[in-house]
Amino acid sequence: MSSLAGREILLGVTGGIAAYKAVEVLRGLKRAGAEVTVVMTAAAREFVQPLTFQTLSNRPVGTSLFDLGQESRIGHIRMAERAELALVAPCTANCLARLRAGLADDLLGAVLLATRAPVYLALAMNDNMLAHPATQDNLRVLQGRGVRIIPPETGFLAEGKEGPGRLAEPARIVERVREHFAAPAAAPLAGRRVLVTAGPTVEDIDPVRFLSNRSSGRMGFALAEACRDAGAEVLLVTGPSALPDPPGMTVERVRGAEQMRTAVLARCAGQDALILAAAVSDYRVKDYSAQKIKRAGQATLTLELEQNPDIAAEVGAGKRPGQVLVVFAAESQDLLANAAAKLRKKRADLVVANDITEPGSGFAGGENRVTLIRAADAGHPEALPLLDKAAVARRIVAAVADLLPPAPGARRSP
Repeated sequence: MSSLAGREILLGVTGGIAAYKAVEVLRGLKRAGAEVTVVMTAAAREFVQPLTFQTLSNRPVGTSLFDLGQESRIGHIRMAERAELALVAPCTANCLARLRAGLADDLLGAVLLATRAPVYLALAMNDNMLAHPATQDNLRVLQGRGVRIIPPETGFLAEGKEGPGRLAEPARIVERVREHFAAPAAAPLAGRRVLVTAGPTVEDIDPVRFLSNRSSGRMGFALAEACRDAGAEVLLVTGPSALPDPPGMTVERVRGAEQMRTAVLARCAGQDALILAAAVSDYRVKDYSAQKIKRAGQATLTLELEQNPDIAAEVGAGKRPGQVLVVFAAESQDLLANAAAKLRKKRADLVVANDITEPGSGFAGGENRVTLIRAADAGHPEALPLLDKAAVARRIVAAVADLLPPAPGARRSP
């Protein structure tokens, strides 16, 4: 039986272009057996008509705090008390600000202020709005109050560009709600400290140009969030990325490989596990030009490169007993052989290998297909199917938890 069977869900829909996707969220919740009451803001009704939600939910749609039929029975209080979970999808930047302030001058605001049910916010907004300090501060405050955030994805936005801020896929949102009601999961990394690296590094050529790679940081950020959700104290060290800082962890942003090396080596001794998912540039320009290099009179340009430090190898060489090191191998040929060689060279406990030439896998996208190779059992690689990066991250975190020795005073399950 579905964990959502018979559950009372309040679905709030706010006024963004992603409001049409809330229809699919409602359908997914209903298919999973939930009973859903929809509340729409005035702005949401400019994008989708209430009749659509009423037809699919088989319930009246809440639209006004001054509906005499409902408010004669203090309808917003009844909605708030009946809900076992409140989900706002999409949740706009304006909605975030209003919730942070505790405003209750429309029906959705009043219900969310009155409910004692857990609240989930599925964010959807312009990338600049998402990155604005006011929005980030609102997220931190709401997170501190116990509000759960379903982060947006990076993708094609209504403005006609790629960027973070796109509403998570409806199936993913429904799965988060389903997970909430599932049997409580263990916190396999409770009490552990984990350092995760993410994103690319940038190696400057001159004040204008630089060398880098295609990494978006999405895999590393997903890993940091999965470690946090598994109970760990997380430090995320990330190169330049458009992704917002995930809540509930310490985030340190760096630029080049040397900066990332300094940050990692300064903190690695105190970590129980290190997951080095960053795509660190192998080379940097030997002689940085303090002035912009001019093209005039130069038909060609020759840059002399020198190797960057091998952060994973340094961590592996100094790894203490019981500490777990995870490295990544993004390969275009001989996947398993190259990944196994990297596992040995870095003295790692686990290598996550993926073929970057395979469609739907690798950089930038929301999915990945990886193979896990453990040092203790390198002859039996574990090939995972194509999964979204959050699911891949959870599988990697489960593998890390299995590799860690028992915490002091703890006993492993038989």
